[in-house]
Amino acid sequence: MKPFVRLENVCKVYEGDGVRVEALRNVSFEIQRGEICVIIGQSGAGKTTLLNILGGMDTLTSGKVFLEGEEISAYGKMKLTAYRRFDIGFVFQFYNLIPNLTALENVELAAQLVRSPISPAKLLADVGLADRMHNFPAQLSGGEQQRVSIARALAKNPKLLLCDEPTGALDYNTGKQILKLLQETSRETGMTIIIITHNQAITPIADRVITMRSGRVHRIAINDNPRPVELLEW
Repeated sequence: MKPFVRLENVCKVYEGDGVRVEALRNVSFEIQRGEICVIIGQSGAGKTTLLNILGGMDTLTSGKVFLEGEEISAYGKMKLTAYRRFDIGFVFQFYNLIPNLTALENVELAAQLVRSPISPAKLLADVGLADRMHNFPAQLSGGEQQRVSIARALAKNPKLLLCDEPTGALDYNTGKQILKLLQETSRETGMTIIIITHNQAITPIADRVITMRSGRVHRIAINDNPRPVELLEW
């Protein structure tokens, strides 16, 4: 089977003020379409740099990145802008909702950017916010705001959903609800989802677990029987 995401010897070096930092060192891996992939590692392991490169928000120093066989690492500025707009959905740790727009308006804003959006009202209902869609972010709990941010990312109908510590700012039960939503989204729609985290306990939900250490891939594990989120404990 042809991989959906493929990285070949990806390196990223930051230089400035006489300091040279190797954030990524010869990173190579593949992810299949429809998988949930968890990338795990401590702070400084290179997880966020990797996510930013996959999302077209940062460039690499050397190597290649492919999505559906297209070398996105060779894209120029205009192609990268289109890639971020149409192909990628982002879910961040701190929601990044626009405070003076309602939940529905936040999701509609993303939907207006793309050619084939999913109905914002339907998505908010799907994430359990049918009766909260006209509330402003300040009127929502942290878990509700994160659900809005997931609906916003899904509204674009992206090929790839990138999640940066999506449960990092949430309590235990709310975090599990968000992970359940992501797992159900992947299983029901076939969407490929990459989650970066430092929380080892969530790895059993993944089809593929990539462990990062000091900018390198330390280990890749395939999980043939991912566990339902309900069975997780940490």
